[in-house]
Amino acid sequence: MLRHVMPYAAPGQVIGLFGGSFDPPHAGHAHVSREALKRFGLDRVWWLVSPGNPLKVSGPAPLDRRLAAARALVRHPRIEVTGIEAHLGTRYTAETLERLGALYPGVRFVWLMGADNLAQFDRWQHWRWIMETTPVGVLARPGQRISARTAKAAQVYDWARLPASAAPLLGRAKTPAWCFLNLPMVDISSTEIRARGDW
Repeated sequence: MLRHVMPYAAPGQVIGLFGGSFDPPHAGHAHVSREALKRFGLDRVWWLVSPGNPLKVSGPAPLDRRLAAARALVRHPRIEVTGIEAHLGTRYTAETLERLGALYPGVRFVWLMGADNLAQFDRWQHWRWIMETTPVGVLARPGQRISARTAKAAQVYDWARLPASAAPLLGRAKTPAWCFLNLPMVDISSTEIRARGDW
């Protein structure tokens, strides 16, 4: 059984939170994390390997297996793989953000998501609260640029969108604030890997 320890962060730091099932983790996840570090000016990125996704019908592979695979994949001094949600007992992003805000006073968190998640963001529990309290960095994946830009959340908060040129300011921006970045992407998905039987 792998330990789920809370990572260290100092007041004043800007930490990117990259949540997901990571079922399995792959090079695309690592690529997005490195780009987010650089483009959003983050001090660190924490992967929040979730116990389960409330929007998915079937459960993912066991958490310890996904954590071990993620830790074997990520070799970067400022990217940390965590089981924070299992440790806190939270299931929804809003709950996790609320708990982290209380546990890490003075730390600025930025929620990181792929453009495919923005397209369905309005189905997340308390999604408006997330937008109102946490800067959101959206990273475009292949084939998702249009659907993300026409997403309900993107339309409701269009006025709070920072231009790509202001991406390094996202972590310290007054909320609501979000930024959409087009990236050279690694075109691979966990779904494809599972379908091939490689996981």
